[in-house]
Amino acid sequence: MKIITCNVPDSLYNALLERMETDKASCDHVVSMALSQCLGHPIHTLFQVSTSAALVEGLYQGAVRVSRVLCHGNFGLGTFIDLDGEMVVLEGVCYRVASNSVVTTVEGDRLIPYAVVTCFSAEFGKRSQQLNSFSELIAVCDALHSSENVFYAFRVEGTFSFVKTRVMKAVPQGTGLKSASSGQKEFTFEDQEGTLIGLWSPGFAGSFSVPGYHFHFLSADRKRGGHVLECRAVDVTIGGCAMHEMHVSLPETAEFLKANLSHDPSDDLISAERNHES
Repeated sequence: MKIITCNVPDSLYNALLERMETDKASCDHVVSMALSQCLGHPIHTLFQVSTSAALVEGLYQGAVRVSRVLCHGNFGLGTFIDLDGEMVVLEGVCYRVASNSVVTTVEGDRLIPYAVVTCFSAEFGKRSQQLNSFSELIAVCDALHSSENVFYAFRVEGTFSFVKTRVMKAVPQGTGLKSASSGQKEFTFEDQEGTLIGLWSPGFAGSFSVPGYHFHFLSADRKRGGHVLECRAVDVTIGGCAMHEMHVSLPETAEFLKANLSHDPSDDLISAERNHES
């Protein structure tokens, strides 16, 4: 990180202070984002609302508005209050996949409990004629990322001959993630053009993020989606980028501030993420 000193007009300084207050962001972050946009040089920073440990303990109350999340990234995933659906952020638009598989866009003033986003632009990639399974996709992504100690985002475009997804449905307040995942709805789709929105987190970040890979699917017609359990595809393009910085926005709700989050969430996260056979 570098330190710079410069003079700016009073009007810009006042605008900077206003944006810091509105976004509840640091001066470093607002200035870095402004320079990134002006210079056309993306900053691959991971912005996260709440933590995976809070989800495991059943803290699904609204913490941050969608509009603020989209100020920090155009690509990512998350969930909604009471786990009512799966979130997909693609090309700067926030989508909700409901438990009946219906996909809708989400208004900016909606509060959400958890999300992870970044400003995506591919730094590396690969073209593949065919992927025969989700595990094969993981193997390709493993070969593309060069470190076990930073975060990665992956965008996978292709024609999917088969996709199996799950979508969480609303649960009563306080229901733990492991119990909530037992009631998830599962769907299968065939012959769909679409995108996989993927994030990879290192193991040491387990208290904050979901360790390993986490992929959501969104069809090209924006009518189908969900958390990916299995897939097969042809004519696939995979792009990815590394993220060396992480910004976490912790909820200010009474439930979060008083919660005991010392429990290791790893086992519950693995149980919630895995493929549940019906």
